[in-house]
Amino acid sequence: MSAGLHLKVTTPMEVLVDASDVRSVRAEDASGAFGILPGRADFLTSLPASVLRWRDAEGALHFCALRAGLLTVRDGTHVAVACREGILGDDLAALTAKVASLRSDEADADRRARVEQMRLHSQAVRQLMRYLRPGQSNGFAHPPKLDAGPGAEGR
Repeated sequence: MSAGLHLKVTTPMEVLVDASDVRSVRAEDASGAFGILPGRADFLTSLPASVLRWRDAEGALHFCALRAGLLTVRDGTHVAVACREGILGDDLAALTAKVASLRSDEADADRRARVEQMRLHSQAVRQLMRYLRPGQSNGFAHPPKLDAGPGAEGR
């Protein structure tokens, strides 16, 4: 087995972790949890909100809660994680709770986006129906001729 891994965890604003001689890394993607040891084949995966774990050369366990990110393994020794937000800590239970909160926030944001998409879709359909109403002779005119309302004759 080679000497160890070099782990780097970054956000757009800072480098959270830049550790050499890491024994192992444990992460989670959509397919489940997985481990990385020195000598691993090149690898790329996206990470959901989760807790990244790693053991240093002395065997100490470290944790970082991640908001969704991207993990790459290069040359069997370089592990890089780029994420939107990361929180370092020693309390796994607290970080796991934070990840649950992040996942809940992401689910709420997805729900709000779907509601807004449905609202815009409904509005577009209503607008189309207004122009394509049976009996309206100018429905296919381009641009559609709209009734200007009372008092618009002189314009």
